[in-house]
Amino acid sequence: MATGSSATEPTTPTGRGIELLMLGLAAVLTTGALVLVEANQEQSLTTDLLWVGLAYLVLFAGAHVAVRFLAPYADPLILPSVALLNGIGLVMIHRLDLAKAARAEATGSPVPSGLISAQITWTVAGLALFALVLFFVRDHRTLARYGYTAGFVGLVFLAIPALLPSSISEVNGAKLWIRIPGGPGIQPGEFSKILLIIFFAAYLVQKRNLLSTAGRRFLGMELPRARDLAPLLVAWGLSVGVLVLQRDLGSSLLIFGLVLVLLYTATERVSWMVIGLLAFSGGAVVAYNLFGHVQTRVRIWLDPFADFSGGGYQLAQALFGLGTGGVGGTGLGAGRPDIVPFAESDFIFSSLGEELGLIGLAAIMLVYLVLITRGLRSALAVRDSYGKLLATGLSFSVALQIFVVIGGVTKLIPLTGLTLPFLSYGGSSLLANYVLVAILLRISHVARAPLPVRPAKPRAPIAEASTELVQRPGAGRSDTRDDNRADGAANAANAANAAQRSET
Repeated sequence: MATGSSATEPTTPTGRGIELLMLGLAAVLTTGALVLVEANQEQSLTTDLLWVGLAYLVLFAGAHVAVRFLAPYADPLILPSVALLNGIGLVMIHRLDLAKAARAEATGSPVPSGLISAQITWTVAGLALFALVLFFVRDHRTLARYGYTAGFVGLVFLAIPALLPSSISEVNGAKLWIRIPGGPGIQPGEFSKILLIIFFAAYLVQKRNLLSTAGRRFLGMELPRARDLAPLLVAWGLSVGVLVLQRDLGSSLLIFGLVLVLLYTATERVSWMVIGLLAFSGGAVVAYNLFGHVQTRVRIWLDPFADFSGGGYQLAQALFGLGTGGVGGTGLGAGRPDIVPFAESDFIFSSLGEELGLIGLAAIMLVYLVLITRGLRSALAVRDSYGKLLATGLSFSVALQIFVVIGGVTKLIPLTGLTLPFLSYGGSSLLANYVLVAILLRISHVARAPLPVRPAKPRAPIAEASTELVQRPGAGRSDTRDDNRADGAANAANAANAAQRSET
């Protein structure tokens, strides 16, 4: 028995429900961590903590709504990973505020102003900027049109702190800031990182064929031509210039590493990596021999305990904190991470390691790994070359920044002035990283969205076509004449063949 119902085509899942559920889990973990901090610091547990957790959930629920309407097919795990990292950072900054206030009361000194309110303000501003980027950048490929403009603005952002007086640009020996007297400071290099990635991705898409095919073979490698080394030379000059003028090893390493990865991704030639690493190594050796601040960083890295009361104090105390935390940690609010200078920014990893231990740090690293791999997955899935390079550069920038920061805190490499994304205190880093995440979500939306289905051309049924053929005037006669001509030609060919066989 026939029914009048028609089968509906299955829709592609967006994953927004999973995203909202994971955001709720992040809010629960953040609220629970705040409760542990308050309990271990012997603070009164009130219902205000529940309101804090609810406000945190509402804040990221607004970001979820923006993603739901502006990029519905975006990866559902990127935003929850960012929310959890941001929440853990807020908890640790609040914990350090309580420790500083307790120490000030014990010594009778004035209680310093807390940093948590400023970080919450930066978080709100970052999420607002996140929504604006999603709203205005409806297609990531439009960024390629402004590639050279983005590169120029990125260079300007890098140069401004180096050209300003040290009184408003230098902090801890590195000229990275633009500080307004009586107001907050901004670190323009955080935004130049994204702008330079946009530029290099656009440039390499245009020159990819030339950079990957032309060259000579030497020792089993395809070496590029001398005139094709321009992007590598520009990146080398930028990194050395940042190292010399701004006295910042971390930004120098980050810029050059990003360019090398994008070159390798675009060309798939190992020779670019070899030449780039040799060039950077040569520049680092020259900078070490010429500039005293580079020698100081290396000397502290080799033996921080040799100058424990001086330049090595910060790194030595961070190592003590990591050792105190051990495997399980002292517990949130039960350690002494405030002893380390700049524990809320450059050394927040050691603060978390002391109170969460190796297990907690491993969990945080897994969250970072999820964020990076989902970004790289979007790079593999997107169908245009520019999107692949852009997503690769953005994802690798997060990975390289994590390596540089954690490597410096754990004495694997010399100390740098970079901060952990979404964890460390700082407005510039938070704003720039939310812009980065918004672009990644836009690319993942394009990668996961279903392809538009083209409407098929309607075909006339066979019965209608035959009826139309019969009803068309003269159709039968013309078809009959064509058939008679074909039969006549076939008979003539058969007669010729028979005559040839008889003669033979």
